[in-house]
Amino acid sequence: MNTSTQASSHPLEDFTHSHFGIVIQLDRLAELPALLAPAELAKKTALNALAFFKNSVQVHHSDEERALFPAVSQSATLGSERARVDDMVEELVRQHRRLESLWHTIEPELKKIAKGSDHQLNTDCLTQLVEQYQHHARFEEREFLPLAHRILSRNPNHMQALDLSLHMMHRPSYLAAHI
Repeated sequence: MNTSTQASSHPLEDFTHSHFGIVIQLDRLAELPALLAPAELAKKTALNALAFFKNSVQVHHSDEERALFPAVSQSATLGSERARVDDMVEELVRQHRRLESLWHTIEPELKKIAKGSDHQLNTDCLTQLVEQYQHHARFEEREFLPLAHRILSRNPNHMQALDLSLHMMHRPSYLAAHI
């Protein structure tokens, strides 16, 4: 029997083999929704991070630098306490600038991710930002804020002045015309 006769004697095999390839491709296609879910989560995470940094982190740094740090420094007793506060404030502000610099490095990448564009993410920079911010927050929580509380609590007027200062910084802008 020659090969051309053999090939033509089983023409249904070609259809079987075609279906095999089609089914494999359809199985892969069926996985697409599961593959898109992490991409959608990445977009939402990036978008939320962008908004959070702009609306919360930057405001938080500004509040500390414009209200909290000066209030604590001015309320600290002259000498070693004031020197300690001023050293801590200087370090905290330095950390703010470093964290903001790291943020500005990854911000354009996050904007691309939020839009679903092709992207590269500087994971080293992201890791540094996360680790350094965690260290920064622990330092503030364990060291600076308890000291600030002790200093400002000595005089209730100092705590009230800080509260008023923060309130005025966050008042709606339309109220300014009426005051």
